[in-house]
Amino acid sequence: MAFSTSVHLPNSPYRYHIDPGIRKYTLRDTTFSQNKTGNYELQRLLEEVPNSGQGFLVKIAVKEDLSAFRLTITDATGLHKVDIFQDKISPIYREKFFFLMDSLVDRKVFSKEEV
Repeated sequence: MAFSTSVHLPNSPYRYHIDPGIRKYTLRDTTFSQNKTGNYELQRLLEEVPNSGQGFLVKIAVKEDLSAFRLTITDATGLHKVDIFQDKISPIYREKFFFLMDSLVDRKVFSKEEV
């Protein structure tokens, strides 16, 4: 998936944008790590049962110059994209995803708008 200034996941009620107030130190404070190419990455496992190791993986990557980002949700292996906004998937995953994203919105990493 290519970097973009805004991302809308399929069936999600929100679109996320890079916040103009984003800072590199804020990314480090929110547990993003810098990879070899200089981009900032965050991977978080959304688990229905805490510490089970089973769930869906949220992957966020922000370009080094803070101009664009990628956001994907995959299975635990990281190989297959998953739509957690389907009715057949437990709402707990959506709650945990929104909690993560809202914390990043509060820290001015992202901004969100309703679709």
